[in-house]
Amino acid sequence: MRRLFLVAASAVIAALAMLPTAASAQYVGASKCKLCHLPQFKSWEQTKMSQAFELLKPGVRADAKRAHNIDPNKDYTSDPNCVSCHVTGFGQPGGFESAEKTPNLAGIQCEACHGSGAGYLKPALMSLQNKEYKRSNLVAAGMVVPTAETCQKCHNKKSPFYKPFDYNTRLQQGTHSHEALKYRHE
Repeated sequence: MRRLFLVAASAVIAALAMLPTAASAQYVGASKCKLCHLPQFKSWEQTKMSQAFELLKPGVRADAKRAHNIDPNKDYTSDPNCVSCHVTGFGQPGGFESAEKTPNLAGIQCEACHGSGAGYLKPALMSLQNKEYKRSNLVAAGMVVPTAETCQKCHNKKSPFYKPFDYNTRLQQGTHSHEALKYRHE
């Protein structure tokens, strides 16, 4: 009996060791999410969030930039004060570094709201191999369930384009379509 307990305890410790830590979190990019969440991806692709990085380029939305006393001819794509809210995972391990090094993380992608995917996008968790995964297991592995605070990291008065942000209204409008999933994941 003691031997069985030790084997079980060792298995639990090994499984916990495989869970991501904040230091090891890695971003996978929306193209990985797209494989299983195509309707959500397609609707997100049509949003301003997917194109957020483009707004930092010179000449883009020049009139709006002028109206907010921002130089419309300046390239803001490497300004950390701007980039942090226009890309995915800036300043985080495996997150956006630059348009040259990590172009696949430009724009506000899935992981900007749902957390870096490498921790929960695994065969034993969220995958086509495990179609009946449980949401609680994904959260334990690092998936974020967005809240008002998630959004207000960027939608706040630090932004020169700030407009009052109502989380509940935005939730009703949606950032992407919320299609019923084929399998239950409660």
